[in-house]
Amino acid sequence: MKNEYDFSNAERGKFFNPSASMHLPIYLEPDIDNFFRSIAEKKNTDAVTLINELLRRDMENIRTAS
Repeated sequence: MKNEYDFSNAERGKFFNPSASMHLPIYLEPDIDNFFRSIAEKKNTDAVTLINELLRRDMENIRTAS
């Protein structure tokens, strides 16, 4: 690493993309991951799709309960 960096010719916002979205990773504990992967395999889908469907149902239940 250098002691100093020259930013005199830098361009602010050059790589900024206002339409970009960030997808945060969610880390599951091994037992939960294994559980959902086994269910997803039986349903011939992937664990991400299965977990998203379950979370959407939970969101709807929370909305109706409020």
